Amino acid sequence: MARVQSLNQTLAEFQAKRAETMPADKLKINVDQRRLLVETADRSAFVKASDQVQPFELTEVDAGRLSLAALLKNGPLVLIFFRFAGCPACNIALPYYDQHLAPELRRLGAMLVGVSPQAPDKLRHIKDRHHLDFLIATDTDNALGRRFGILYSFDEPSRRASIESGSPIGEVTGTGTWELPMPAAVVIDQSGTVRFADVSPDWLVRTEPGDIIAAVQTIATRAAA
Repeated sequence: MARVQSLNQTLAEFQAKRAETMPADKLKINVDQRRLLVETADRSAFVKASDQVQPFELTEVDAGRLSLAALLKNGPLVLIFFRFAGCPACNIALPYYDQHLAPELRRLGAMLVGVSPQAPDKLRHIKDRHHLDFLIATDTDNALGRRFGILYSFDEPSRRASIESGSPIGEVTGTGTWELPMPAAVVIDQSGTVRFADVSPDWLVRTEPGDIIAAVQTIATRAAA
């Protein structure tokens, strides 16, 4: 059986190919912004294992409003934070999770939700484009991302490039701000306790499915014991 290429290998290959074709000035803005985030992110503020999650609501593009209680009704909850529907790396990561994460989480009785601040009418495109078989939901005004300490704001070169493109990110997302969530995976058990959290300031680095599955399996093992 052929070995499955990891998500981060796939993303690294994508970036290597893009670097060959992207204009040097735009590539530098992209690389510099990601490096700045890695160097300056306040990791002490990131959501972490053992945190207790207070009630929240998300708006799923098809199902509408979903509360934390509803999402935890039948088992653990896995939240995958991503930037927006047009984000190239997100269009690699979410289909990868659909193939390599979602089926095993269903088997384990866990709920998988992709979360972005983008408005539902805009966010729907990524779910439909890839026929994603898990929930895709809006975190209105970045409320949950802010609570989890995972937001970042565009640096000045990125803002200028966004404006020059004719599509400032606040218009793209519908939030009217320069804020986006860093990619993150958060596993919450039915008591509302975070059991696993992984946040990546570099949006070209994402949590591998195996790490998330292992966290959910640990919850299942504890419940059985």
